[in-house]
Order: sequence, then structure tokens, then C-alpha cells
Amino acid sequence: MDSAIISILAFIAAISILVAVHEYGHYIVGRWTGMKVLRFSIGFGSPIWSRTSGKDQTEYCISAIPLGGYVRFLDSRDGPVDPEDEGRAFNHRPIPARIAVLLAGPAFNFIFAVLAYWLLLAGGVMALKPAIGDVTPGSYADEAGLNFGDKIVAVGDVEATEWETTLVEILNNLVVDGRVPMTLENEQGRQREAVLEVGDDRTRLTEPGLLFEGLGFEVWQPPAEIGTLSPGGAAETAGLRVGDRIHAVNGERIRTFNDLIAVLAPLASQRVTLEYVRGGQLASLDLALDEHEVDGEKRGLLGISLPQTSSDYYYRQTFTPMQSLRAAANKTWDTSVFTVRMLGRMVTGDVSIKTISGPINIGQIAGESAQRGVKYFLGFLAVVSISLGILNLLPIPVLDGGQIVYQVVELIKGSPKTERAQVLGQQVGIFALLLLMSYAFYNDKTRILGESAQAARHCRSDRQCALL
Repeated sequence: MDSAIISILAFIAAISILVAVHEYGHYIVGRWTGMKVLRFSIGFGSPIWSRTSGKDQTEYCISAIPLGGYVRFLDSRDGPVDPEDEGRAFNHRPIPARIAVLLAGPAFNFIFAVLAYWLLLAGGVMALKPAIGDVTPGSYADEAGLNFGDKIVAVGDVEATEWETTLVEILNNLVVDGRVPMTLENEQGRQREAVLEVGDDRTRLTEPGLLFEGLGFEVWQPPAEIGTLSPGGAAETAGLRVGDRIHAVNGERIRTFNDLIAVLAPLASQRVTLEYVRGGQLASLDLALDEHEVDGEKRGLLGISLPQTSSDYYYRQTFTPMQSLRAAANKTWDTSVFTVRMLGRMVTGDVSIKTISGPINIGQIAGESAQRGVKYFLGFLAVVSISLGILNLLPIPVLDGGQIVYQVVELIKGSPKTERAQVLGQQVGIFALLLLMSYAFYNDKTRILGESAQAARHCRSDRQCALL
């Protein structure tokens, strides 16, 4: 299936799932607090499917525009209300109940993220210890004395155990004052201190895709080199040897062991053309992949494993059910705090506003994660769910956060906002969201044009343009 179609379908699926979770939070807490629910809609516009049920005859529907959703409560401000239902109208319920309903949507997004991370961690995950790959001469990393193979022991006072959390700490230090203090360990086991000094360049480095390029080093990843061969496996049967390095599969360039796993996964039991390097010479052969089952999904298997030296960098994290739940909650909290911190730094100008992504970029990431497997897509959903929860807590009138502010003001002053104030707030909120969406679309367009230009430059300097 075309990647653009996959991205669109994955984006719609992601939005539908997360909106359903968000709106269900509003819906269920509204019912718990005695409010009457008139409609629960996934999507906007005209319903393409609907069903009415329950004592309140609530309408459940799927609407034509799959880019959001809403729960419509009974509200006397929208029109006449039957006297027997007046006490169940949203605006007639106690203010704490209204605030609870408004908070429930974002809260359910955070709960979903915890559950998603829990499912991911419960089965164990592969983790890459933070280590330095290739270092660009003359870069910030080179000036700080970083070398290929250096392991990052700590960033500041925070221990570095795997790349995901280490990256967060690098960014946290970078945006504060442009300094990233590190404790490094070389391949001989000797530790030393190093500091990445970027100064006022820190804002530029927070632009999408520029961090490692701007700092001047790559993340170390295990090479696609054969460490051991499975007896009778596809690789051994085809004549591959220990020490061979996989160069390409069906013309697709392979640089790391992770690249190889990702490319082989959808090719279970298929014949492939494999290019490899042996003794400095490039060769190729055709072979039939084996298959194995992961989470009920068949995946292509070559029958090789990493070199022994790679185990120093690449390891498996295992958790008990309770440990994974605790780790999932911590991961959700850390991601939320990091996101809020980055938003704050964006306001102060320490983080580039080019990091704001629109639906095009999100759709691309959704498609890529969906093609890599259920676990990757679940991780993507967790991150987006956290972002959706935080976005809805912003004090913008048309969002949950803005409505909560209205309720707090009403609680303090003892009377509801005027109709004029409500209309003005909605206008300001809609304008703010349109402005944000416009800039997000602009960022998406800029990224696409930048990638196209980069690809064009690559084609002019590299004959392997067929890979693009």
C-alpha cells in the first residue's frame, strides 16, 4: 500500500482513538455527576452513523469529518429546557462538578498514555545505552572532546541508562543556558568530564532534526554485522559468514542492525536480494527469509545476531507487571513535564517554534510507526495522547483549560460570565487556534520543502538516487 495512504489511515485511526478516549472522559464523568448527555460524537459535521440509546436517549454517532469530536450536554444557554431536566443541565450543576467534567477529558488522555506504556513495557523492551557514534570535525562535540564509542555515564547529575531519557536531559540542559555537562567513559573504561558549549545557538539546535547534526555527533547504534549464525537459518544456508556486514536489502541501504530488523520485518518467507561486504568487497546473493512470530504477527528472519561487542551497548529491559506500571506512570509524568517545560521555553524564545508540528508531519510519523508494528504505533499514540491532554489544558476559551478558567472566575465572583464575554472569548479562542494551526501547517510545508531540497542535493552528489 502507498505510504501516503498508510499515513492518512494511520492518522485518522490515531485521532479517532485519542478523541474517543478524551470525549469518553467528559461523557462518563458528566454522567457520574448527574448531567444529561444529548450527543457523543466522534468527528464533526453530519453523522454518517448514529444510534440512540439509554434512558436519556443519548445519540451516539460517527460524523463525516474525522478530525475531532465532542460531547454535547444539556445546557439552558442553548435553548429551552424541560423543567424536570433543569437540574441536570451543565450550567445548573455545581461548579466543582463542571470543573471535574472539563478536567476528565485531559485526565483520560494521560491515563491512556500510562496504559499504553504499561503494555509496551510489560513484555520487556530493547534499549540502547547512550554512546557516541561518528563525531563531525570542528563541531561542538569535537571541541568538547567527544570520541566515537564514548559511553555517556551521566548528563549533569542525572544517570544515563538509555538514549530516550538521556536525550531529554541533553535538551533540558541545552535550553537553560546552552551548556550540556556530561560524564563520559571511553572504550578502556576510563571516565572523564566534558561540556558541550553552544551558547546562543541553543534555540536553532531545537529545530526538528537539527540537534545531533548541530551538536556534531551521531547516536551509536550496532552495525548490521553478523555476530553469530543460527544453525540451518536463512543466512547460514545462503553462505553468509560471521563478520559479513549487510549493505542493502532489495536495494534499500542498511546502516545499522535496527535498520535491518525494520526492513526484514514485513518480508516473512519472501525471497530478497541481499548485498553484503566481506573483506572490503561488495557482493550480493538471493535468499529466502525464514519467519518468526512476534505478538501474533509474522516477521522476516535472517537467522543472525549481533556481534558480542554490541552487547555492551544494546540490552533488554525487563519488568514485573507492577514495575512496568510504575515505570509507565513515571514515563507519562516525565514526558508531560518535559513537554510543558519546552512549551514554556518556546514562549521565552529558548526553544524554536519550528518544533510545532501540524497534521502532515504527525500523519507521516503515524504512518511510519504503523508500518513498523503495533508496539511502535502504541508508543506513538501514548506520546500524542499526552500532547493532546496538555494542549486541552491551555487557557484558551474554546479548549477545556479556558472553560475551567471561566468556571473558576464564576466561583470567585459568584455569577456566570456575560453573554458578551462568552462570545468574545470564543472569538479570541478560535483566532488563537487558527493561528496555531496555520503556523503548524507552515512548519509542515517548510519541512517537506527542506527534505525535497536535501534529497535533490543528495541526488546530484550520489548515484544511488534510486533509494530516494
